Formats: sequence, C-alpha cells, structure tokens
Amino acid sequence: MTVAIASPTAGQPRSVTILGATGSVGGSTARVIKETPERFRVKALTAWSRVDELARLAVELDAERAVIGRNDLLPRLQSLLEGTRIEARGGERAIIKAAEMDADFVMASIVGASGLEPTLAAIRRGALIGLANKECLVCAGPLMLSEVARNGATLLPVDSEHNAMFQAIAGSCRTSVERLTLTASGGPFRCWSRERMSAASREDALAHPKWSMGTKISIDSATMMNKALELIEAHYLFGIEERSIEVVVHPQSIIHSLVTFTDGSTLAQLSPPDMRVPIAHALGWPSRLEVGTTRLDLAAIGSLDFEAPDTGRFPALRLAREALNAGGTAPILFNAANEVAVAAFLERRIGFLDIVSIVETALERVDSRALTSLEEVLAYDRSARRHAQESVTRRARLAV
Repeated sequence: MTVAIASPTAGQPRSVTILGATGSVGGSTARVIKETPERFRVKALTAWSRVDELARLAVELDAERAVIGRNDLLPRLQSLLEGTRIEARGGERAIIKAAEMDADFVMASIVGASGLEPTLAAIRRGALIGLANKECLVCAGPLMLSEVARNGATLLPVDSEHNAMFQAIAGSCRTSVERLTLTASGGPFRCWSRERMSAASREDALAHPKWSMGTKISIDSATMMNKALELIEAHYLFGIEERSIEVVVHPQSIIHSLVTFTDGSTLAQLSPPDMRVPIAHALGWPSRLEVGTTRLDLAAIGSLDFEAPDTGRFPALRLAREALNAGGTAPILFNAANEVAVAAFLERRIGFLDIVSIVETALERVDSRALTSLEEVLAYDRSARRHAQESVTRRARLAV
C-alpha cells in the first residue's frame, strides 16, 4: 500500500503539524517554515509546558490549533491566544488528537517515550512523518514498522545521521548496502579520563563543543548514549544487521554518516552542524527547499579527523548492541533506564558515570518475548522506569 504525498512545489502549500514545537528540533522546524512561508500551512503545534513559547510560535506561524500537554496551563494558553483565530486545547489526549489531524506532514519531535503514542496516531492515518524521536523505533521498532506498512505511512528520518544515510542510499537498492557508519562528535568528554568524568558536573556535560541541543540529548551526547540509540534506530530504519553498523568519532561534525555499498563505493553526506539541513530535507521531500544555512568551505575547514570510539570509557555503545541482539524488552529497558538516569543527573542526584551504570543494571531484567501492542510496550516502559528510579534512589543514598 502506498500513500499519495503532496509536494510543496505542486501548487498547494504542504500542511504541517509539529509535535514538540518548543523543543530544539521543533524550534528549528519553525525557523525553516518561516524562511519559506509560502510553501507551508501549519495545522497544529504541540508542547508540554512551555506555554508562552507555544503561543508565540502559534501566532508567528498562523497555526490552526495550539495544544499544551499540561491541562492546568490551558487557561494561560487561551488567554495568550485571545483575539486570534487559533484554537487552544490542553491535555495528553489533545496532543494525540493533534497528531490525527489531516496534515500532510507531521514532525514527530517529542522527546522520549512520551512521543510514542502521538507518533503512532500519525502513522495510523498514513501520514508523511519526519521522525526526530529516536525512542519510537528504539522502544517499539517492529510494532511501529508494521503499522507503517499496514497504513501506508512514510517515515523520513530527521536525525542528522539517519537523514544522511537516507540521502546516501537514495536511488540504490537496500540489498546493495554493505555497511552503515554513524559519525559521533565525541561530545564534551571525548578526551576526558573515566576518573575525570566521575566528577563531571551538569554544566560540564551540557557544554557540547559543536551542537546546540536540548538538555536530554546533550547529556546523551556526553555519555555517547545518543549514538547508542541511533545504532538501534538505524537497524530498524534501514533493515541492516547490528554487526554491519559502525560508529566512528568525527570531532568536526561535518560528515554526518557514511554508507558503504557491496561494490566498494562509500557515499557520505556533508553539511555544517545545523539541524535545519536535515529538517529542510524532510520538510521539502521529494523536493529541496532553499534555506539560508551556512555553506561548507572545505578549504577553511582544512582537514577532517576520525577515530575509533573508546567503549571502555563510553560503554553505552556496547550496551546498545547487547540490547539489540537480546531483543524482546531489552531496548525498552535500555531507553527507559537512560531517561530516568539522565533526569536524575540533571537534578544532581547521581553522578555522571551512574547514568550508564543504571542502564546496564536495567538490562539484567530482559524478557525475550516479542511485544505486539503499544499497551505492552508502555507497560514495560513504566515498569522499567520504576526499577530505574529505585536504582537512582539507592545510588543517591550512597552518595550522601
């Protein structure tokens, strides 16, 4: 089954819904739309708690609907939008209803497992989806992909690494792909020892050398957990076995991924470290948009460096491979424990190295059976979070 995709160059503007509009990816999506307003019409914007920013974006983008996840903030949203034609709604169910609106394109950029249900709602109506939520495929890859096939939806990867692979593979048969290579900046602790990382502060971990990102993904970059999650996501997106997916540290963040084919050719996608590049590619697909991003000056860059990741200092990559090979509930436990541990670190309740240690402990409870419904996935996610919170509490007490 296929779905007819309206191109933004076909005469009519492409209608767009942004799930997670006030986050890093959502904000960059809004910037791209504002650069080419004649190409898009905004149906809905959602956010969880940043109500003032949501209202501002809704007005700037002339959205039809604005949805705030925290229902207690709905009166504030209604007040901010008073006098406009924008419909204001609140609550978690309202976010799912926004995903079900008849937008041509849905940017799925809600961070974490909370993005699962809204993204699945968009998939089930056969939408064109810009997937910026790693956790959808990490936690529920087989379920999500079966729903994509059943409903004729289209997934366009928006993570810079997966979008780079998508561009490199375009026009080639998937069976001709021999190897995928994810590039990693190495994060702020690329040259730090384990001993030094054990004393790393919240501020140290958030100081990414190349990318401007939200707090959760910045911490994931510091632990290299973002690359671990991307490895699992790449497996599901492109149907490539874990052993054929590699990671290489590339500090300049100019090459975003590489694809090696069975004839020995390797194709790479290059661009500045600016999320507007993959976002514009997804928003305009199959056309290209004219966006005012910085163009590469290779002579000024001078050289590109690469090194193998140190899995001793950054064990998240090893754990991701173990979780992917274990299957069943392992990826859910992997992701849920990481989300809980990252939140605890940001609250200064645990140390930096405790994050991945808590994830490793969570993987001791793997159930190998396949999950067949979103309800099962969410139930295991809740259970994993409870156990991870217990691990956080034990570690926090030991630190006192």
